[in-house]
Amino acid sequence: MVEDLSPQCSAKGCRLPAAWQLHWNNPKLHTPDRRKVWLACADHRETLGAFLEARRFLREVTPFTAAGDAVIS
Repeated sequence: MVEDLSPQCSAKGCRLPAAWQLHWNNPKLHTPDRRKVWLACADHRETLGAFLEARRFLREVTPFTAAGDAVIS
């Protein structure tokens, strides 16, 4: 059995391909220059972004273009 390891959306239960990177950090836990990354499909980019923004964690949103672009946290 071969498992698909292509980058997928970070939303719970979503298996759609990643299209966006949501760069974030928690200022209570991370230094200002540290960035964690969630991947999002087109359908979940707004909801994942809103979740992070409500907590003031969202720092930047960029397109996801290749598997080497992100370090997923």
